[in-house]
Amino acid sequence: MLFTDRTEAGRQLGSRLRHHLRGQDVVVLGLPRGGVPVAAEVAEALDAPLDVCLVRKLGVPYQPELGMGAIGEDGVRVVNQEVLRHTGVGPADLDRVEAHERTVLDRRAARYRGARAPVTVTGRTAVVVDDGVATGSTARAACRIARARGAARIVLAVPVAPRDFARRLGADADDLVCLDTPADFFAIGQFYGDFTQVDDDEVTARLRQAAARHGRATATPGQDHEVEPVAGTVRLRGRLTLPAGATGVVVFAHGSGSSRHSPRNRFVARGLNRAGLGTLLFDLLTEDEERDRANVFDIPLLAERLAGTTDWLRRRPDAEGLAVGYFGASTGAAAALWAATEPSARPAAVVSRGGRPDLAGPRLPAVTAPTLLVVGGADPLVLELNRAAQARLRCENRLETVPGATHLFEEPGTLERVTDLARDWFTDHMAPAHV
Repeated sequence: MLFTDRTEAGRQLGSRLRHHLRGQDVVVLGLPRGGVPVAAEVAEALDAPLDVCLVRKLGVPYQPELGMGAIGEDGVRVVNQEVLRHTGVGPADLDRVEAHERTVLDRRAARYRGARAPVTVTGRTAVVVDDGVATGSTARAACRIARARGAARIVLAVPVAPRDFARRLGADADDLVCLDTPADFFAIGQFYGDFTQVDDDEVTARLRQAAARHGRATATPGQDHEVEPVAGTVRLRGRLTLPAGATGVVVFAHGSGSSRHSPRNRFVARGLNRAGLGTLLFDLLTEDEERDRANVFDIPLLAERLAGTTDWLRRRPDAEGLAVGYFGASTGAAAALWAATEPSARPAAVVSRGGRPDLAGPRLPAVTAPTLLVVGGADPLVLELNRAAQARLRCENRLETVPGATHLFEEPGTLERVTDLARDWFTDHMAPAHV
């Protein structure tokens, strides 16, 4: 296989990954410099944020093109013991090379990102992208860096690699995706028509374009950060994102067996962020409480946590005056509707995805917030439960079915449809609050 250039290779790789990673909360990490143009196309295909995974090769002192390992951010170092044995490089020489390369790495981090903070990878699927794999040392270091930064899953994706690249990578990646593994592999460049060296300016430009596409170019410190909501006497864990000029914040209530790291909820949250809405994804239970499965289905308890967190959110200076909406999935939808009847909560709108509003049965007639129920067309039991619940609602409401979608909305295009419906519902019904 011959690629015209890195851009074409990235588009083909993005097409392969689009269905492979559908519904997951993805961040794409490109290896500077040659991997970034490829990663930029992958990020666009996946509608995911793009960042760099900074790695520097550790070249043998008298033969720099021969890699004896690699280093990256967070103090990660990968050493090829076989190369060290064959070349006779000692610890002192290795340390000298590493010290120099770390200086270069820090300088490039400042140049590439500027004032932008690194994209958060914690709890997400990190797709590590390069323009190809040769020895595998750099790719292994990149995967370890992503792991050290808290990624839940590592996918290494490249256009071309040797036949034995899976062996070379070992267990550093959870999944390997490669378009071509030719038997006659000698160098990455032989599979590109144009393999011109990528410079720092192109890397910076690609990152800036991706940041603008995902609304991060104008981000200021504190807009996207970990928080600890307080509900009553309980301190919880969450992530608050407030785009510049946000007119409202959507608080997510996840379903049983899920958490603030839910890839589906994070997918929807990113779509709302792009529409200028803030989002708060948080855990409704503490770690100790989650061990008791009865708590996961205790709708009054979950609703109490949601209402308490809403009160905490409204007291924050950065959220003062913003309308609050609820997005509930599965049992979280019942908690959202139950909490919506509390006088202190007063959400401006509620959206339920594949929810169980029937579990909020006695509270349904008291809900006043405009409510959208979204159900998969191939989820007949939940669809009937939603129809019965809708009949009990007295507020403005609508039931939308997504054709072909099952309960988890894993089918191609179904979660995108949920995101569009939620975005339109919230933007139509949410205006700055006056409290």
